[in-house]
Amino acid sequence: MTEIQDTHSKTTLTKRAGARGCFVCLAVVLLAMPGLSHADEKATTTPTNMSLWQAIDTLSQQIPFSKQKVETALATPLSEVDNNSNKLFRFFKSPPIRLAEGIVISNVDLRIKREGSHPGFLVLEMDGACLTLEQIRERYSELQITQLPRGRSLEEETSHSQLLPWGKLSFGFKEKNPKCLASIAFEPKK
Repeated sequence: MTEIQDTHSKTTLTKRAGARGCFVCLAVVLLAMPGLSHADEKATTTPTNMSLWQAIDTLSQQIPFSKQKVETALATPLSEVDNNSNKLFRFFKSPPIRLAEGIVISNVDLRIKREGSHPGFLVLEMDGACLTLEQIRERYSELQITQLPRGRSLEEETSHSQLLPWGKLSFGFKEKNPKCLASIAFEPKK
């Protein structure tokens, strides 16, 4: 056996002699390199020291939403999603954003009306540390169930919403993981 030092991840790999062993060793080294695998995906997130609660407060102050306001508030770029089938709205998405306490916004889904007056619509898709309904109720004590799953998919959500001076804030919990927060929706008053 031969030991190979991987200077990128500072680990020592042991390979078996022969062509098959070299191939396996090479594959492991390549997968550990940045940009070549999904294993390094967290390194591509935009880090911030902002808590989820600070992000919610900051975003609610950006209404009416615009691409520039949301980009500035979250310190991350948004890219337009090519959706020619929708003539009313422009759609934007983001790379993952790492917040404090292990919470990750896996995607920002921003929808802005192409023409006319409309405050926009924003959904944060959540990942990372599990936030429970009880934790959310500590901050938003007047939550009401506003949407229930219809039994068609484990991706469907139960939404708990609270009306705020600027509009409706909703917290979604997917059927496949009902104890952990899956999404946050900002629906401003029109």
